[in-house]
Amino acid sequence: MSTPVSNFAFISSDTSDAQAALQSLSARYGQRPAEEADIVVALGGDGFLLQTLRDTMGTGKKVYGMNRGTIGFLMNEYRVGGLPERIASAVAETIRPLEMQAVTSEDETITALAINEVALWRQSYQTAKIQITVDAQVRMEELSCDGVMIATPAGSTAYNLSAHGPILPLDAPLLALTPVSPFRPRRWRGALLSNKATVRFDILEPEKRPVNAAADHTEVKAVTSVTVRESPTATATLLFDPNHSWNERILAEQFRY
Repeated sequence: MSTPVSNFAFISSDTSDAQAALQSLSARYGQRPAEEADIVVALGGDGFLLQTLRDTMGTGKKVYGMNRGTIGFLMNEYRVGGLPERIASAVAETIRPLEMQAVTSEDETITALAINEVALWRQSYQTAKIQITVDAQVRMEELSCDGVMIATPAGSTAYNLSAHGPILPLDAPLLALTPVSPFRPRRWRGALLSNKATVRFDILEPEKRPVNAAADHTEVKAVTSVTVRESPTATATLLFDPNHSWNERILAEQFRY
């Protein structure tokens, strides 16, 4: 077993449960500034954990989440005792985000990272019309839909799953390309792509059928094109208790009925 770590930075969401957990844990184990800590312990829900991963991206910090939110799919169980031992035996998973480059109707280029997904969706009552290109080859001339997304394995159980996209194991070298309410072609259910693929979405009739895009919570309005690829450099590290690993959660989710 690894030597227990005792150098923590505890951070929390704004909920009363998370704030109370912050006070309890920091009183018991001490508190360090995040830049000086070995481990960042995030207290809240999945959304707060994703924000913490974005904030620590590329720093080499490891993030251990404990659930003080609602669902907590990405979180470990909250317990005050034995935290150094739990973290010492935790399983580390590397998260590789997507990189979005969006061009707006005003010819502005905006870049952002997404741990879960890059999603496009219609901005008006009319369906969006989107052309999809994969690795410089047009694969779909026109998708008429409410929206479409590229999801990472980490994000495959979130918005992607709600849109009937596939669940991906965290170590799968894949991305899920999933439509939202496709109208034409009606029966198209998406595709599995290599995580090395570069995907470009071109908005057809952007003035008549405006489309917004978002990399997780970074939203860009009135886009004309969006290019997505896995970031070649940015990574984040998430820690899971060994008896409740990410792969175990993925398997359990697929056998829910």
